[in-house]
Amino acid sequence: MFSKACEYAIRATVHIAERTAADEQATVRSVAAATGIPEAFTAKALQKLVRAGLVGSMKGPGGGFNLTPVRARKLKLSAIVDAIDGDAVYTACGLGLPHCSGENPCALHDHFMEVREKLRTMLESTSIHDLVSGTPIAPPVTRSKR
Repeated sequence: MFSKACEYAIRATVHIAERTAADEQATVRSVAAATGIPEAFTAKALQKLVRAGLVGSMKGPGGGFNLTPVRARKLKLSAIVDAIDGDAVYTACGLGLPHCSGENPCALHDHFMEVREKLRTMLESTSIHDLVSGTPIAPPVTRSKR
């Protein structure tokens, strides 16, 4: 559903928030090593996040990337998705057809609209802090007792 770059950016941002909370700077190299993301992809993703004002950076010796706990609480996954992938996750056809729309829907259009709305809700309500702290992304499913 997300591009590889977007997946990498989310993983990198979580790692940066963890390092910042531990009073450590995260470098491109350390983020790449800790997350298993190729260094070149890490650098590009972090560059986009910094340009979007989502992650802080300091240049020079002892520099790196940071995301304070206060900012991690405010930073929603939707902002990262928007910075990396734009709105395609909300607008593109579920079957990848170029001309799918409300007026010319594909066979999955209406069903996919429901999925997109649930995805949007989750992305707009889940913060980086939630992922760092292990807060459940969705409420647990309750099973009825038989």
